[in-house]
Amino acid sequence: MSIGAVLLIVLCNMSSFRASKVLVSLFAIELGASQFTIGIMIAMYSLFPALLAVYAGKLSDRLGVRLPMLAGTLGAGFIGGIIAGFVAGYAAKAVSRWIPLPASIESLKPILIIPLLASLVTGLVMIYIVGTPVAKLLAGLTEFLDTMGTSNAILLGLLLGTMMCVDLGGPVNKAAYAFSVGLLASQSYAPMAATMAAGMVPPIGMGIATLIARRKFAQTEREAGKAALVLGCCFISEGAIPFAAKDPLRVIPASIAGGALTGALSMAVGAKLLAPHGGLFVLLIPNAINHALLYLVAILAGSLLTGVVYALIKRPETQPLAVGAAA
Repeated sequence: MSIGAVLLIVLCNMSSFRASKVLVSLFAIELGASQFTIGIMIAMYSLFPALLAVYAGKLSDRLGVRLPMLAGTLGAGFIGGIIAGFVAGYAAKAVSRWIPLPASIESLKPILIIPLLASLVTGLVMIYIVGTPVAKLLAGLTEFLDTMGTSNAILLGLLLGTMMCVDLGGPVNKAAYAFSVGLLASQSYAPMAATMAAGMVPPIGMGIATLIARRKFAQTEREAGKAALVLGCCFISEGAIPFAAKDPLRVIPASIAGGALTGALSMAVGAKLLAPHGGLFVLLIPNAINHALLYLVAILAGSLLTGVVYALIKRPETQPLAVGAAA
């Protein structure tokens, strides 16, 4: 890809990013938001990239840069990035093994042929095999949530909590969040409280796990756990991604268990949240949430469940600790 094409893509990306700030501000004004609220919303545009840059870099180091970006562009989220990594890896292996080339162009295979064909296969799989089912799943989930309404409060909280923890900021997570934000316009504030509370559970739970089972975690994971605690308090579910990327089969079920518990407890105690974002900092805003103490108990209960479950089922990181001890 030429430098001109890269610059054009960056220009289009940044133009749409800047334009979204204007559109979000105008839409907020139309909904009657105060100047303070609009300022906080726009500030989030800079806050989240700053907080997530390190973890995005770690994820890219594990999966590569291009293919997770491709999967994210297609709307597949964090899990889509992992799927794309596997698809690209096996596609590259198949091209290398099963496509013979003349000796005159064999040297082009690792720098041109394999990346080109692997990217092509990955893109087609993500669009036509992964992307279509994900789109239908999101449409079905949104319709189901709309029909459920708020009549079955505890069941709705359990479902929203589960969805917030399934893919840690991916499309299922965003479907639950968008549904809850939409209900704010109709003055239904309980689902928003359950959604935000459950979204804080995975990173806080990972941080707790690194504290209560330190011997099972490498030093880098312990440091990531400290940062995850802070990100969780800010309602940034992606803080758990470094752990989920390394051990998804244990992290995601543990997160779902805690998130479902928190969502159900939040609805059970009747917590209502007027702010669409902010994490624990919304407690500093007068009248932003009722039953604040019970709301904190719900978050703590789910986070402890996630942390304890993951601490119990995680396999010890013996090799990094052994190297440290030998040094």
